[in-house]
Amino acid sequence: MNHRVSLKLVGAILAPAVLVAFVIGLILAGALSLRPASAQVSSKLAQTGQGMVDADHSPFVQVADAVLPAVVNISAEKTVKVSQRQQSPLQGSPFEEFFRDFTRGLPDMPQELQQNALGSGVVISPDGYIVTNNHVVAGFDKIAVRLSDETEFKGNDVKVVGRDPKSDLAVLKVSSKKPLVAVALANPADIKVGDWAIAVGNPFGLSGTVTVGVVSAKGRSGLPLPEGPSYQDFIQTDASINPGNSGGALVNIKGELMGINSAIRTPSGGSVGIGFAVPVDIVKTVTDQLIKTGKVVRGYMGIKPQPVTDAIRKAMGLEDSKGVLVADVVDGQPADKAGIRSGDVIVAINGEKTEGVEQFRKQVADFVPGASVSVGIVRDGERMTMRVTLVPFPEDEQQAAAPDEEKPVAWLGLTARSLTGDERAQAKVSGGVLIEDVDAGSAAAEAGVERGDVVLEVGKVRIGGIGDYNRAMRQFKGSSKAVLFRINRGGNVLYIAVEPGE
Repeated sequence: MNHRVSLKLVGAILAPAVLVAFVIGLILAGALSLRPASAQVSSKLAQTGQGMVDADHSPFVQVADAVLPAVVNISAEKTVKVSQRQQSPLQGSPFEEFFRDFTRGLPDMPQELQQNALGSGVVISPDGYIVTNNHVVAGFDKIAVRLSDETEFKGNDVKVVGRDPKSDLAVLKVSSKKPLVAVALANPADIKVGDWAIAVGNPFGLSGTVTVGVVSAKGRSGLPLPEGPSYQDFIQTDASINPGNSGGALVNIKGELMGINSAIRTPSGGSVGIGFAVPVDIVKTVTDQLIKTGKVVRGYMGIKPQPVTDAIRKAMGLEDSKGVLVADVVDGQPADKAGIRSGDVIVAINGEKTEGVEQFRKQVADFVPGASVSVGIVRDGERMTMRVTLVPFPEDEQQAAAPDEEKPVAWLGLTARSLTGDERAQAKVSGGVLIEDVDAGSAAAEAGVERGDVVLEVGKVRIGGIGDYNRAMRQFKGSSKAVLFRINRGGNVLYIAVEPGE
């Protein structure tokens, strides 16, 4: 009896101990088995490249390493003559106008000043082609390009291949003895809102600056930007973009070019997280044409479009507000010849739906002159299709980048030049030329044109820059009739008739 009791006591004591040992063993075995599993996952990520398993660096380091050599610093310079009266010591004060009136009859001694601009550019081919913004190089006669390794090209080693003010793009060519590092182009269809966006450029002259954000939106248009591009389909990003970033790269997480940084919206002059880049599909189309021909020629239909507002939709009995209303048809142009009329609503181009005015302009401009396109319209409630053969956009021939046409030409006693980006922003204009000097006793002086005036139109010629101004000069030179100038003076717009005289 005593023997049996002692065995039970031993069993009661050993059973819990065995159970505890078993549980502890399971825990230890589980813990040990987790370590090799984790190592295998990390090893797999490292081997497949699915994520950069480097505790010391962010995933953007490899992007920066790949892209920085392809982004260049661009500095531009030109000599301008500035009136001493324009350099009034009272400029910006309530007495500025008094000083101008006081010195009006005194002889003026213009001074030559150096005007500089800084920006960025992106190498798009190893043989030295570089894309940048038109406003970075327009009107400048001395351009220097510096690579990330401090190699510099200037003088005859830098050539302006062509410029396109409508998209605010330009192409330079540098003469390099060795192939340059070029950026790869992204597939436009792969760019999505929310994708990583890495901006690389030279803000405020700080070369090789990298900032990170996301693609905030696509297809931004109708923006009143001082750079003045009329052909807008921007990528919006919150990656920090500042003055000097213009012409730099906006790339994705693979280091592929999504767009060329061009502009910002800001109340302060610095980045507030709203930047815009010309998308890669436009960059590709424009640069291809500039490299081949030195200019960009776009299709033209010959209508004046306007949005279909909700009120117009109701008045016309339309199903929705999509499409564009034909406000006017230019006589003798393709739309007129095809039978399109004022009051028609264009709803599709070549089968692609037309949502609004900006998209319509892009749809047409994407076709080369001579292309025959089908235009879907709604007329009196009925849908029909017209066939339109496009012609070259009239202003493209006139805005080709010919350096000799960009030099200021004296006319009617006036000396003018293109405005800088800052001057356009200050004057709140998208184009025009600045009057630098007015000869005493000249026809322009007698009519009342003043230094500092911004000429917006001459006759019916819209002035986008010095090339348009020179073209107007050639058109009206020798005419004995008064020439009508539309001028912005201190924010006020007025017309002045200048009689050329004998």
